[in-house]
Amino acid sequence: MKLFKMFNNKRLFILLITLVMFIVLMGFSLGPRKALTWPENFLRDTTGFVQNLFYKPAGYIAGFFEDIGNLKDLAQENERLKILAAQYARDKAQYNFIESENVRLEKLNKFTKAQENMYKYEYHVAQVLGITTEPGNSTLVINLGSKDGVKLNMSVISDKGLVGVVSQVSNFTSTVKLMTMMDVNDPNSQPAIAATAIEKVNSTFGMIERYDPETKKLIMNRIPPGDPIKPGDEIISSGIGGLYPRGLVIGKVDSVDVGEFGLTSSAVITPAAEFEDWKELIVVYTEERVE
Repeated sequence: MKLFKMFNNKRLFILLITLVMFIVLMGFSLGPRKALTWPENFLRDTTGFVQNLFYKPAGYIAGFFEDIGNLKDLAQENERLKILAAQYARDKAQYNFIESENVRLEKLNKFTKAQENMYKYEYHVAQVLGITTEPGNSTLVINLGSKDGVKLNMSVISDKGLVGVVSQVSNFTSTVKLMTMMDVNDPNSQPAIAATAIEKVNSTFGMIERYDPETKKLIMNRIPPGDPIKPGDEIISSGIGGLYPRGLVIGKVDSVDVGEFGLTSSAVITPAAEFEDWKELIVVYTEERVE
């Protein structure tokens, strides 16, 4: 009996010691510490190494696929930007083209309106289909013909001045003989033009008879003595003879030379039309020719 009590007391003593050590250990673990124990350090290092061993390659793989996705998005963005750039260039070109066309057509409209108000002619804008600049055959073809009321010897002008006359007419097109063909000594030439000067209509007269291909100037002959024509004067058709309508702009006087015997003078004229690469021209319909 006494032995049994001693055994129980021993067990109770061990239990109490164990409980006290557990409480001390718990307090030591839960209390603030500046360093970990070596088992904790070993466990943490081992866990970190294993995590690093598996997570790093996984991170690389994930980053690789993420980079592929980013490259795909970047390529799509580049394609979109290229399309936008192309659209911008196209829209800019179209805007510039439309703007230049509006300016040009507005200029044409102002020119024809001013002429129409002066002399009440009818004007039809024609598209230039082709041009020939062979020696002795300076002509062009327009898209207006007899169905549009075009007839032989109708005057053709640009927005700057007289270009030529209609020399051939078909149903849908017409051929225009240019002023660069003008030479009174050539039977195939464009007819001479009776001309005068603006603000000197009643005192200035002459005949535009020739185009000098070397100087690219028109020559106005038969100017009577005492004519007040001078350099800088703007020369227009006088309407005399009925072939060319009155008031069509021809050019400006460069110089005036008195003839050998002083009976007549001649003038060098810079053409107003400049004979450029036209896209549109204007056919002048006078009242007697309008159907």
